[in-house]
Amino acid sequence: MTKSQPGWELYRTFLAVMREGSLSGAARALNLTQPTVGRHVDALEEALGLALFTRSQTGLNATEGALALVPHAEAMASAAEALQRAASGEAEEDRGTIRVTASEIVGTEVLPPILAAFREAHPRIAIELLLSNRAEDLLRREADIAIRMVRPTQSALVARKIGTIHLGLHAHPRYVEAHGKPATLEEIEAHPIIGFDREPSMRRLDGLGFTPSRELFAFRCDSDVAQYAALRAGFGLGICQNALARRDGLLPVLPGTIGFKLEVWVVMHEDLKTSRRARLMFDHLAEHLAAHIASEGH
Repeated sequence: MTKSQPGWELYRTFLAVMREGSLSGAARALNLTQPTVGRHVDALEEALGLALFTRSQTGLNATEGALALVPHAEAMASAAEALQRAASGEAEEDRGTIRVTASEIVGTEVLPPILAAFREAHPRIAIELLLSNRAEDLLRREADIAIRMVRPTQSALVARKIGTIHLGLHAHPRYVEAHGKPATLEEIEAHPIIGFDREPSMRRLDGLGFTPSRELFAFRCDSDVAQYAALRAGFGLGICQNALARRDGLLPVLPGTIGFKLEVWVVMHEDLKTSRRARLMFDHLAEHLAAHIASEGH
């Protein structure tokens, strides 16, 4: 007789132990008792015929087998969350939950008033916002709708190009009043520049017309939100969307020399075309992001 396959409940507990680092932490996260968590781990180990953790005086240590299971358990968690969202409201009603993913800067500086307007129009729809600068995989249902800065390539997606945002080098008026603005590329190095900390992050600056190095930056942080906060605080020169700069009164620096552009796409899985709440959010984002792009001026 073959063994039955372990269910999602056991994998959910396993994932919680991996994330929290202990049985007690997983128990708190899942609102279970610690003995129940221990039984779930034992049952999963028995079902798989695999030791997942070793016990020591310092706590639990994950085995190589456990580490190999994590991405699969995370995929199951994403699928379970998608199922829960799908079941949270009828397809043809404006209620339930919709999960949107966007980059840090779009999620914090652009989307809040857009989502507030959506809430006013559709108060029965709960909104989940996932901020990430990586392209979330809609095919794995990590989110329902994505705002992306690159053209999507998967065939199972519904995508609408909203327009193109332009980014350039800017400075706060307070900084310019105190230190002036560079008139040439060569003069930039005399000013503090806000940029990235790690080399992989700097690849996002491709298209500037020159290759920046880590040493060029006087303020280094891989968070776009922190960079923009430093720019508005008058730390120095930094790259940002022209629309945000116009909104916040920032001054362009070498606008004809330094700058690049990004396409803006709103994307969802084709299976969500029959979901009213998904269509409502998709169209709402498209309309309001187009207005945001139009506000950048030229």
